[in-house]
Amino acid sequence: MSRELWLLRHGKAERYDGNEDYDRRLKKRGKRDANRMGDWLKENLLIPDAVISSPATRAIMTAKIVCDAVGIDRQHIQMEKRLYDEGLVRVKSVLADCPSTFSRVLLVGHNPELEDLLTYLVNPIHLPDTEKLIPTTALARLVLPDGWTQLEKGCAELLSITYPKSLTEESEGSPD
Repeated sequence: MSRELWLLRHGKAERYDGNEDYDRRLKKRGKRDANRMGDWLKENLLIPDAVISSPATRAIMTAKIVCDAVGIDRQHIQMEKRLYDEGLVRVKSVLADCPSTFSRVLLVGHNPELEDLLTYLVNPIHLPDTEKLIPTTALARLVLPDGWTQLEKGCAELLSITYPKSLTEESEGSPD
């Protein structure tokens, strides 16, 4: 059975003002983009078996909005502190803990960890040539080999990266 890993960066958050980074909330645009991404997932029948989120406020807010849009009970969101500022090895350990029955896992987290994971799993020649691979509320979809524990360098295939700007409805005007 092939597996898909979906990497979703949290939505646009309040500017870091020297207070606790962990507690930054989503801005209006971040909420709107998270809702659009959730609607897009539902429209494309992309429903994850598991949603695993960083417990940082902006990430969990994003996860909740996406779950509401796709019809997943918020109580099924697994909060995982290893997704917040703990590096690539710790993020991979989160995936290694996933049951083999999961075929689609959505990780909601932060850069640089998500981009580090993406560039580790996918051969760099197959990635877009852009400064920021996963900007806020972007979703990268990867196909992985069997087993969540077999995550070797270059083992994944990038299916797509969906950016919130590409989901903008023309009738709404330009995003802020």
